[in-house]
Amino acid sequence: MDAATRSEIFRRFRQANPDPRSDLEYRDPFTLLVAVVLSAQATDVGVNKATRKLFAEADTPATMLALGEDAVREHIKTIGLYRAKAKNVIALSQILVEKYGGAVPPSRIALEELPGVGKKTAAVVVNVAFGEPTIAVDTHIFRVSNRVPLAIGKNPDAVEAALTKIVPDEFRRHAHHWLILHGRYTCKARKPECWHCAIEDLCRYTEKTPPPSTRKQQP
Repeated sequence: MDAATRSEIFRRFRQANPDPRSDLEYRDPFTLLVAVVLSAQATDVGVNKATRKLFAEADTPATMLALGEDAVREHIKTIGLYRAKAKNVIALSQILVEKYGGAVPPSRIALEELPGVGKKTAAVVVNVAFGEPTIAVDTHIFRVSNRVPLAIGKNPDAVEAALTKIVPDEFRRHAHHWLILHGRYTCKARKPECWHCAIEDLCRYTEKTPPPSTRKQQP
């Protein structure tokens, strides 16, 4: 795909959604960090349901520590891997208090050293909370990038490296969210909803889904 087409794709994303937002509910860098840690192998809807009550009781590293692992675990028990996640939330809160004075460091490298925070989580936090133009490749971005295709890669790291090279600078700040939202609501895994896709004419995916009204009715 040539550079002009890539630019047009992101221009359309920006036109449709100039200021994209995460579906996760958060108040500040710390609650964002916790929410993203909890979102691994869980839906944003499920995480939001759990964190509304959790953040009402503890929304800083210090208050999270005071709440304790047992209480955190009870709040998030509807989320997958909740035991390990509760342990990580308490452990990272302790490090933030002891090493960073209760603040979330605006450094991807520093964030990756926290318990339960991987490369993708750190990239999301520095992008959303601190405006760094990072691209964290989740399942949605991986699928969309390979399907369109914007950048082809056999694994998330390869796609991230490719996208980082080819996404125009003017769109890089929000590229991460545009691609996630496109994959979540339009370019779905099983049946992409091509009939209302803003970039359908630019996409080279060969198995495009026709509008529901044009599909053959089952007897």
